[in-house]
Amino acid sequence: MRYSSVKTAGFISRQNRFIAHVTIDGKEEMVHVKNTGRLREILREGSTVILEESRNPERKTRYSLVAAYKGDVLINIDSQAPNSVVYQGIKDGRVNEICDVIKLSREVVYGNSRFDLYFESAGRKGFVEVKGATLETDGIVMFPDAPTERGCKHIYEMIRAVEEGYEGYIFFLVQLKGVKYFTPHEARDPEFAKALKLAGSRGVTILAYDSVIREDEITIGDPVEVRL
Repeated sequence: MRYSSVKTAGFISRQNRFIAHVTIDGKEEMVHVKNTGRLREILREGSTVILEESRNPERKTRYSLVAAYKGDVLINIDSQAPNSVVYQGIKDGRVNEICDVIKLSREVVYGNSRFDLYFESAGRKGFVEVKGATLETDGIVMFPDAPTERGCKHIYEMIRAVEEGYEGYIFFLVQLKGVKYFTPHEARDPEFAKALKLAGSRGVTILAYDSVIREDEITIGDPVEVRL
């Protein structure tokens, strides 16, 4: 996934979930944040952030904040990116576990949920629910960074889909490179961690892949160890 027009800025503060203040060429600017998560470990005063310029002249904010440097590591925080990156990764044959697909659809309704992806290949059919993971400490990546009832609902629906004969995948796209392993953030959301462990024991495949991050692009990277 490529961003059409990017610009470097300095982070000042976050006004709310959707709005932040940055400095661009020495001038303060209000920008849209493309992630409603807490991101406290990433969005710190003085850190370097990456903005995408909007093509819509009617927007209230000219830029969207899509990535940030945590030290020397660039982390993509665009919550809309993971679905597109995983979709393209599967299409390109970059996901070893889901290969040779003959049909790949986005936003497919199943039961009371809408899963991110549905695929078919020879003798196989299944659903993929994609989660973007940005919270990293000492090379360990965790999800979520805030409690998510919706995330738990998707997991239980995925268990039901597997019980009814589909393949089911919970796919964590780690939006950075160079991590050790992925694990659910049990301290932050014990119910999500419990549901994910149950899913793993009920035939749902839990996957994690890292990403290749550039200031103007994010693409799927390599498999990451999952520890439940």
